Amino acid sequence: MKKSAKYFSLALIIITFIMGIVILLNQQSNQSPKEKNQIKKESAIKSSKSKSKTLTISERRNQIIDRYINNMTLEEKVGQMMLSRVPKQDAIEQIKKYHLGGYILFDRDFKGKKIQQVKKVTDQYQKASHIPMLMATDEEGGSVSRLTTAGYGVFLSPQDLYRQGGFELIQQDINMKSQLMRRLGLNAAMAPDADLATAPTSFIYSRTFGSDLSLTKEYVALAVQAFQNNHIVSTLKHFPGYGDQGDSHQMIIRDPRTKEELAPGLQPFASGIQVGAYSVLVEHNIVEAYDKKLPASLSPKVHQVLRKELGFKGIIMTDDMDMKGLSTFMNQKEAAVQAVRAGNDMIISSSYRQQIPAIIQAIKKNQLSEKQIDDSCRRILMVKYKLGLLN
Repeated sequence: MKKSAKYFSLALIIITFIMGIVILLNQQSNQSPKEKNQIKKESAIKSSKSKSKTLTISERRNQIIDRYINNMTLEEKVGQMMLSRVPKQDAIEQIKKYHLGGYILFDRDFKGKKIQQVKKVTDQYQKASHIPMLMATDEEGGSVSRLTTAGYGVFLSPQDLYRQGGFELIQQDINMKSQLMRRLGLNAAMAPDADLATAPTSFIYSRTFGSDLSLTKEYVALAVQAFQNNHIVSTLKHFPGYGDQGDSHQMIIRDPRTKEELAPGLQPFASGIQVGAYSVLVEHNIVEAYDKKLPASLSPKVHQVLRKELGFKGIIMTDDMDMKGLSTFMNQKEAAVQAVRAGNDMIISSSYRQQIPAIIQAIKKNQLSEKQIDDSCRRILMVKYKLGLLN
């Protein structure tokens, strides 16, 4: 009797299961095409959500950057390409109006202010910007150290640091200044100087690591990694290398060296690029071996060396467009359009009020391509993402 009951229960379970399948099939056969499509859509959405959870880090990064670019106006994209001195007046309003990609703080922005006061101001700048900004300052050490001038510490030149304590002391120095920069709300150092100069009397020599090529390459690689490990943007300058030439802050400089003579000076830049430098700044000297007519900052030929020969994929930026080596060569509107045409992603300039409309007009006239603007924005946003500014 017990065995019959057991078989009866098993048969009942099987019959119930079969009936359930039959009912389900009948329901599906009775569904309208509209209902079937809705089920497919819901299934696709669930599948998409499941896939989004398994995105790689690079896919997730690209998704975030694409979202920013797709939601930006042309004016916002071009604004991202501007890295300006902090205006003396209406700095917050200028951010909102022109969508600036970043500010560079100079001595006047630190003078008489405590660290927390500067941080309060840089926080206000960031709050005013729809897209987080690069907050930069020149911090090579030695004669070009805004932090030293402001009285926040004493940061020696790379040459002096090396003489006193070798590369270990340089590493410690960069760690210290990086921590201080973050306390000030800064995220870009406009350093290291990757120039190779041989004459101690030359304009750029004291800012370089000296005339030893091997040590200069080692210093540049160390500096790039030290800054960026501290979440501070490094900028290699002044490509393709000043050498022992004159000061383009004061006049137009022609560099008569051959490509063979220029070659050693490219190596420190290559060293920094190989370890992942985020940006490279291009000088205003007319480097005749590459282009006899245009300053390096405006020359497509010079930028091709950087992109194709050295394989650099990050942000290329001009030196300050207000320097006499450029401002006496070409007016600011024309120079801005030519800078973009040459391949710059960012323009260091305080003339953005005239330059942004000039670039937009050139795009509308098909003199510049909007795709190029998108590509530049993507590189800029990539660096901001790596800094943890985008989410």
